[in-house]
Amino acid sequence: MKTAPDFEFEAQSPLPVCGVDEVGRGPWAGPVMAAAVILDPANIPAGLHDSKKLTITRREALFAEIMQSATVSIGAASVQEIDRINILQATFLAMRRAINGLEIRPAFALIDGNKIPPDIPCGARAIVKGDARSLSISAASIIAKVTRDRLMCDLSATYPGYGWETNMGYGTKAHQEGLAKLGITPHHRVSFKPIHKMLC
Repeated sequence: MKTAPDFEFEAQSPLPVCGVDEVGRGPWAGPVMAAAVILDPANIPAGLHDSKKLTITRREALFAEIMQSATVSIGAASVQEIDRINILQATFLAMRRAINGLEIRPAFALIDGNKIPPDIPCGARAIVKGDARSLSISAASIIAKVTRDRLMCDLSATYPGYGWETNMGYGTKAHQEGLAKLGITPHHRVSFKPIHKMLC
């Protein structure tokens, strides 16, 4: 396994190629988000890696660099869509929206994971642990995570007491305590078992 992402998968693909990654499949609250990024091969920010392996400060710095140097699109699927069509299909929907939103139409997409979303407008390849192997997917992982983290921090100001500013909607102890004390918000995924149980 590669120790750091590189441009090898991109070099093997038709151009332009976008990297695609999602964030937010597991949380109990908030949307699932995806990003699609087409890097400029002549201007790739240094230090790109799986967003989970970067500090908050480094992620924020790289986010700014990617937004300045690359073609970027962000897609989301709402809590209501997650509850209606399930989290996997909502993830595919967010990815499609991200790809379709790119100003440059990609010829190929490199997708993090082991599944390719149906009905995307280009050829694609799924890459397991792609956010640590492909620079384009690394960039997408950073864009998606920073964007969603900022959103959850904003929501935490409107709905304090759940710890979303630190847990980003995941089912941490603070989140569970908030639910027990304050109940369910419109941003909770009622199709997820822990939330669904509270409605029964």
